[in-house]
Amino acid sequence: MTDFYPSDQYGFARLLSAAERAALLRLRGVLDEHVRPVLNDHWERGEFPEAIIEPLVQLDMMRPAEVLANGELVRGLFGGFRNFELARVDASVVTFYNAQSGLFRTTVNLGGSAAQVAELDPKIASYEYKGVFALTEPEHGSDIAGGLETEARFEEDESGGHWVINGAKRWIGGAAQADVLAVFARDTADGKVKCFLVPTDAPGVKLSKIERKTSLRIMQNADIDLVDVLVPASARLANINSFADVAACLRNMRSDVAWIAAGASAGAYEAALKYVSERHQFGKPLASFQLIQEKLATMLTNVTASLAMVVSLTQAQDEGIYKDENSAMAKMFTARMLRETAALAREVCGGNGIVLDYDVARFHADAEAIYSYEGTDEINALILGRAITGIGAFR
Repeated sequence: MTDFYPSDQYGFARLLSAAERAALLRLRGVLDEHVRPVLNDHWERGEFPEAIIEPLVQLDMMRPAEVLANGELVRGLFGGFRNFELARVDASVVTFYNAQSGLFRTTVNLGGSAAQVAELDPKIASYEYKGVFALTEPEHGSDIAGGLETEARFEEDESGGHWVINGAKRWIGGAAQADVLAVFARDTADGKVKCFLVPTDAPGVKLSKIERKTSLRIMQNADIDLVDVLVPASARLANINSFADVAACLRNMRSDVAWIAAGASAGAYEAALKYVSERHQFGKPLASFQLIQEKLATMLTNVTASLAMVVSLTQAQDEGIYKDENSAMAKMFTARMLRETAALAREVCGGNGIVLDYDVARFHADAEAIYSYEGTDEINALILGRAITGIGAFR
């Protein structure tokens, strides 16, 4: 089904139902009308185009009408292709969307009690309740499992008690648009990591935009300071009681990012293909030259291999098979392929590959952020290496 995606050489989209494809085409229409036209100007200014949020929310892509009306379940495979569709347009937009649909929703659904999930998930899906995932800290990224410093202290009171949270978070994407932060903090009583839904307007919460980024410039990342922030006992997600529970969330999130990397690779390839088909040098299209075709072949192969991996991973997860090493492998591989594909796309565009007008430059810069977030290449390799050898080599 290469007619559905120009970069889907093996036709993986044929695995989607007609209803799922219809929902994705509706998403594509909004992306083409409302999102694509504003991307490059906002990327250059380092601003998020707030006007695109409502059209995306109105699509209700976490509960697509076409799929539900047809009596189908919203499969993980549809969620993967939704990320792919978003990412082939822009990495910041999909990162923003996935902050809600992936990171925050996964945290609540896996970490919340049955009552919390029943109350919050419909509100999350409709964007009535907006949240972000707040794990990384200024001094702790890859070593967050053992190094997490943000603390939560429980205090008794007449209403059943409350938590006092102190610490700092960094690189929290979408925090400025969120109602709450899913803050991971270490319980001072038992030393275990817990998760708390902290309102962004709570006293003691301070958000500061991270400036001077050279990647994902549209996505607004924040530094967050938490000073004596009080939340009620009910704000704690009941089923996150150790970092092992956090790792279970990350297992799912890395799958989402692998889809994002695959989609961004497709976007870079498609933008490059358009450019070399239209650009003439030496009296003929760039696409007619052998060296250009070799690079196009490599890019398309990278996209195809990435799609094959994420589709297989998600099919297994739809069957209930979740393994840390599988998600880590997919994120590691697809991010490597994205990095190479974006570099080749920039290369075939020559000097025009470093200006925003042709889209390739945006994918080229944004690939670096995707390569690093939700587990660096090295950390994901070590997760896979541990599964291969049975020996943890993290330190």
